[in-house]
Amino acid sequence: MAIDSARGAPDVRELAEPELVQLLTPEGERVEHPDYPLDLTPEQVRGLYRDLVIVRRIDLEAVALTRQGELGIWASLLGQEAAQIGSGRALGDHDMVFPTYREHGVAWCRDVDPLKLIGLFRGVSNGGWDPAEHNFHLYTIVIGSQTLHATGYAMGVQRDGVLGTPNAGAVIAYFGDGATSQGDVNESFVFASVFNAPIVFFCQNNQWAISEPLEKQSRIPLYRRAQGYGFPGLRVDGNDVFACLAVTRKALEAARTGQGPTLIEAYTYRMGAHTTTDDPTRYRLKAEEEAWKLKDPIERVKAYLVRGDMADAAFFDEIDAEAKQVAADLRKACLAMPDPGPMDIFADVYADAHPLMTEEQEQFAAYLASFEEVPS
Repeated sequence: MAIDSARGAPDVRELAEPELVQLLTPEGERVEHPDYPLDLTPEQVRGLYRDLVIVRRIDLEAVALTRQGELGIWASLLGQEAAQIGSGRALGDHDMVFPTYREHGVAWCRDVDPLKLIGLFRGVSNGGWDPAEHNFHLYTIVIGSQTLHATGYAMGVQRDGVLGTPNAGAVIAYFGDGATSQGDVNESFVFASVFNAPIVFFCQNNQWAISEPLEKQSRIPLYRRAQGYGFPGLRVDGNDVFACLAVTRKALEAARTGQGPTLIEAYTYRMGAHTTTDDPTRYRLKAEEEAWKLKDPIERVKAYLVRGDMADAAFFDEIDAEAKQVAADLRKACLAMPDPGPMDIFADVYADAHPLMTEEQEQFAAYLASFEEVPS
């Protein structure tokens, strides 16, 4: 092994590549893993394929709406569909999700109306949705802060005394590779470990923290950081929906039964821009993108369905038509969304009336009224 002369330590770049949990190869071949068995019916596989296709189509429509000036910004999930659908379909009814701003696929799995996501990025809602309605918290723009919120929530679940019972629910917190450099994320690891909180940390490592590559963020694979905090970590093929489903399902079950936190590093790739304000051609090579296209999460499931004679051309045409219709309906609904009234900014700030808020609301109403025409 080579020695890094600058530090007098082994060059971590020459350490063996970590095991990647994979159940479906890029060519669509099913493989087994001793620690993560997964038995899916043909109907369930077709359901996962439908999820992947529709979520990608929603994402592409949102990008188009942004380019046409109908949304202020959009954070695309292109290339990360398997990580989100796989983990999203592993969730139980009592589990609570704390997303970043890119978990459109997980939102789909939690039955959050895509129009709610669109409304947030169009700027016509005060946050987007009721987190309790689908156990899916609000999108978090501040990088990494949702991991502390999630850990605190998980500690509350623990103190409710429901772990190990049928009503037990775990917590899952989503974040990207760039967020692992934030203090909030590392602090949440400390609290989750020390208090054995029922939480799964799901890191979508899409290789780029905006314009910074992974090698400028960490000298070791991200999942190995969990060991330093005292809980399990593993890396999964983030473009394999089967593996993401199996790995997340096992981690959530461990959390629900009081076995504490797990860090999952979903090794994937952001095929699009960081957001629609970003230009990835300025910092990454086209050849890299082309190499990752061969690992496309949708194509490998399609190949598996065809290989196993579980779907025909009519099925694929039907899913494409459904996805197209979902996108068309979303576009129509987006353009019909009314702009909020000036006073709507005070809605949903507090659950009950708050004296200071009431005072500010009255002052603002009087200010607006001062612009009204006075009859002559």
